Amino acid sequence: MEQTSASNLTHIDRWQKNRQKAFKDIDPNGKTVKYLGKEFLVFPETFWPFTDSQPLVQSFKIKAGESVLDVGTGSGVIAIFACYGGASKVTAVDINPSAIKSAKHNAKMHGFDKLMKVKKSNLFQALKDEQFDVITANLPFRNKPAPDVVARSQWDTDFKTNTQFFTDVGKHLKPGGRIYFAQSNFGAIDEIKALAKAAGFSVRTLASAAADKAETKKFYAFVMRRAKSTV
Repeated sequence: MEQTSASNLTHIDRWQKNRQKAFKDIDPNGKTVKYLGKEFLVFPETFWPFTDSQPLVQSFKIKAGESVLDVGTGSGVIAIFACYGGASKVTAVDINPSAIKSAKHNAKMHGFDKLMKVKKSNLFQALKDEQFDVITANLPFRNKPAPDVVARSQWDTDFKTNTQFFTDVGKHLKPGGRIYFAQSNFGAIDEIKALAKAAGFSVRTLASAAADKAETKKFYAFVMRRAKSTV
């Protein structure tokens, strides 16, 4: 699994900064984004649905009746596809107020506002002792200083968000449960695998997708389980 070269990171930096500007500059009434055959509305300062989450959304398996927690939900796309997948309870959390607004709107637009709860939370802080069968996460990929809440959707200052995720995730995962986690070739794949393994989880690559023909931007979905789990 190759990570992007140092020379390509200059291009990635420019691309991500342009995306952050685009997230801020949309109409206050929102922008409709088509994603995997469905429509989602994003309000200003919300991360848009993109190829980064497609390997996860197209490959994760939700058994009928399972409970799902989506951490860093953004516009709510992963959580909403978990609803379509048969989950009996879906909770979506994000620290960004604009993302909360977008996710709530999209849950209602797709008819899941009774099934899907959207909460403002820094990772697991608002969840108390709740546990879930499945936890999904599309966290910021890169260890890079983030000056505002929009940049935090792509960059993780000192890798604190990802590190805290793996410190706490085990408390909120039911026995036999699993994590579906997104990352990229320009992100911190090795660091994520090390954090997961240190927290007692096995890591398996589930799927991948490229955002361009040259595959300079490639995205991955991993499934993680407690190392001793046989489920």
